[in-house]
Amino acid sequence: MKFKTLALAGALAIGLSLPAMAQQKLLVGSTSASSSHYGYFVAVSKLINEKADGLEASVVETGATMDNLRRIERNQIDLGLVTTNVAQHAKAGTNKFEGHPLDIGLLWVYTGAPQNVIVREDAGVKSLADLANVRFNPGIKGSATESTTEAVFKTLGLSADYVRGSTTDVVDMIKDNRLAGYVKSGAGERLDSSTVDIATFTPIRVLSLTDDQKKTLAEKMPDISLVDIPAGAADGVPAYSTWSFGVGVAAGMKLSEDTAYKIVDAIMSDKTVQGEAMASVKGADLAKLTLQYGTIPLHPGAAKWFREHGYDIPARLDPAKS
Repeated sequence: MKFKTLALAGALAIGLSLPAMAQQKLLVGSTSASSSHYGYFVAVSKLINEKADGLEASVVETGATMDNLRRIERNQIDLGLVTTNVAQHAKAGTNKFEGHPLDIGLLWVYTGAPQNVIVREDAGVKSLADLANVRFNPGIKGSATESTTEAVFKTLGLSADYVRGSTTDVVDMIKDNRLAGYVKSGAGERLDSSTVDIATFTPIRVLSLTDDQKKTLAEKMPDISLVDIPAGAADGVPAYSTWSFGVGVAAGMKLSEDTAYKIVDAIMSDKTVQGEAMASVKGADLAKLTLQYGTIPLHPGAAKWFREHGYDIPARLDPAKS
C-alpha cells in the first residue's frame, strides 16, 4: 500500500510538472517602449499567455518593422509588428529586400497608421516643401515610418536634413529645439502619445499633403494609402491629409500552423484587453481590418482560423494561391 501511495504521489508530481515543461516560449517583436504600439504588444503577450494553451509569450523592444523582419529572418523573434507596405516589399523581395525575399505570413492587422508630419510651430515650416535644409527626423531608425517617409519625399521631390535616432531621443531634441520635427505613426485618427507629450509644452503644427502631392502619390506609390484626417487629432489640430498603411503582426514560416492558429484565436476572441491598451483598437473588427489592409498571404495557421470562422479569403491573402 505504501509503495502504491508513493507511486501515485510521484505520478501526480510528474503530471503536475508537465504543463510547465510543455510551455512553448515565444518572443514577440514590438517597437520603442515610448510608443503607444508597445503597450498594445504588452496586451498581445498577456492574451497569448492567458488564452493560448501551451504558449508563453514575452515582448521584446525593437526598432519596429524593419528590425522585426530581420529578427524573424534570423530566428531571434517568432512574430512581430510589421506595416503592410514593408511586409509586401519583404515578401516580394523588392525595395530594401531586393533579390532577397523573406518567407513570412500575415497573422492579423490591428490598426491603420496615418503618418503624421509634426513640426514645432515656431520652426517657420508651414508645408512639406519648407522642410528643405531643416533638421528633421523621418521616423525612428530602422522603422517602416523612416523608410516610407524617405520614399514619399523622394517621389514628391522633397528633401530635409535628416537626423536619425530613437523616439525618446527625437522627442527630447524637438522639445529642446534642436530638431524642427519628425514623422510619427498616429494611433488611428489621433496623434501618437509621444506627439501629445511634445505638444504639452511645445506648440506644434501637423503638415498636410497638397492635392497635387496626393495625386502624385496615388499614381506612383500604390503600396501606401492616402487618408484625410478630420479636425481633432489633438486639441486645436485642423483637418489634414497624409499617407498611411496598416499595422499588423507577421511571423516566419517556422512558426507552426497550430501555434499560429492558437495565437490568432486568442487575439480575435478578445473584446476588451487590446482596446484598453490602444484606443484605436477599441471596438475595431480585426478580422475585417486584416482582410482590408493585408498585402501578403496569411500564415497558414491564420488562414485556417479565418476559414473556420466563415471568412472568404481574397486571393492576394490566400496562402494556398500564393
